[in-house]
Amino acid sequence: MPRMLVSAAHKSSGKTTISVGLCAAFRARGLAVQPFKKGPDYIDPIWLSQASGHACRNLDLYLMRRDEIEDIFAQHSAGMDVNLVEGNKGLYDGLALDGSNSNAELAKLLKLPVILVIDARGMTRGIAPLILGYQAFDRDIRIAGVILNQLGGSRHESKLRAVVEHYTDVPVLGAVHHDAGLFVQERHLGLIPGNESEHSKAIIERMGQHMAAQVDLDRLLAMTAVADLGSDLTEKATSSVRSDPGLAVRIGIARDRAFGFYYADDLDALVAAGATLVAFDTLGDSHLPQVDGLYIGGGFPEMFAQDLAANATLRNDLRRVLEGGLPAYAECGGLMYLSRTLAAGGKTYPMVGIIPGDVVMHERPVGRGYVHLSEQPWHPWPRPRSPAQEIRAHEFHYSSLENLPPDTRYAFAVKRGHGIDGRHDGILVHNVLASYTHLRTIGSCYWATRFVAFVRQYRQNLARQSQETLGAIQ
Repeated sequence: MPRMLVSAAHKSSGKTTISVGLCAAFRARGLAVQPFKKGPDYIDPIWLSQASGHACRNLDLYLMRRDEIEDIFAQHSAGMDVNLVEGNKGLYDGLALDGSNSNAELAKLLKLPVILVIDARGMTRGIAPLILGYQAFDRDIRIAGVILNQLGGSRHESKLRAVVEHYTDVPVLGAVHHDAGLFVQERHLGLIPGNESEHSKAIIERMGQHMAAQVDLDRLLAMTAVADLGSDLTEKATSSVRSDPGLAVRIGIARDRAFGFYYADDLDALVAAGATLVAFDTLGDSHLPQVDGLYIGGGFPEMFAQDLAANATLRNDLRRVLEGGLPAYAECGGLMYLSRTLAAGGKTYPMVGIIPGDVVMHERPVGRGYVHLSEQPWHPWPRPRSPAQEIRAHEFHYSSLENLPPDTRYAFAVKRGHGIDGRHDGILVHNVLASYTHLRTIGSCYWATRFVAFVRQYRQNLARQSQETLGAIQ
């Protein structure tokens, strides 16, 4: 089974374009492709999912246990023709000095041959010591081949191929020439999400065509075929999600151009816990569907603030049900949407108004990177038998939440990171929990199962109250 880690010498080498294009090219051949993304990113997985036709899964050595990574990879790679993991940053980059959370470490853990993408602009003979150095730095890493990117033309390609073939034993599996047509506009968090682009399908198709024409796909598959993993990894196909099925509940989930940041494993965990996910559109729907709870994930509400504000009927509907006690969980963009106002681009827009604070956009990140949280005793969701002493998660926001009342209650104390004010995160209002932190159902942080249990309790309480009222009338 071909499996590979597409990495690079450094950030912004074009590995996302290469990875998305390869997924599209393999899919066009009729191959079943399962994509994975190293790290906590949301945007690249949207593109990879669209290109492959399969939900991309995040693998994160900082947030996840090693056995969780192995289980998730084994579960979702089983039965696939090709498994492609897109790295983040450079091959040996990571937070830890010893490289224990680097892309290279992930490649070793999952026995992944590495495809090294090299932005070769302005390079000729200097590419040889670069490749040799990456080989020599960690002999346990197998660089199966390189894909030269951003080439200036056929002459440039010929020179680079000659240098690589003369000085190294690493095959050149592809040579991708610079093409402005493959450029995807970027925003402060990376590429524009594919769920926002009306032309994403055409862009992905073009990427796939370019990879098919400029990468030796047959040789790439042959060089990354792993016949003997030397472990029982291929036999692992158990889910890392701890489900607690009970009374089925309906949870509304915002899925549109403004909100699209959701981890596939979290959605699986919600379903496994007994939730039916009901999508709604914050931009186009005038009313909420019939649901027992709400989940509003991250996104870029600031880019659609005018349209969100214009949909006053849905905002009023949301405020009414949330003030009435409907359970809701909101992350980052969802928190922004539930706030009183959102100031962006010199204008201030009304939002849902359930959170008594105002969101202000800034030019530089307010919170960025991994966070460590400590759960407060009054956190409203049912607690697991062995609660986590510390929750690891991620944040990335250019906004701040201001003018909050002094008696605001929070679900979390922030030990590392920024959250809402550098000390707290997870605002509690009615039955709403809204935070800047993006949680994942991993480790001992099974938030999805707990949230479904909270929604189920709410529904059961309503049913009991209704029965008591009916009994009193009779």
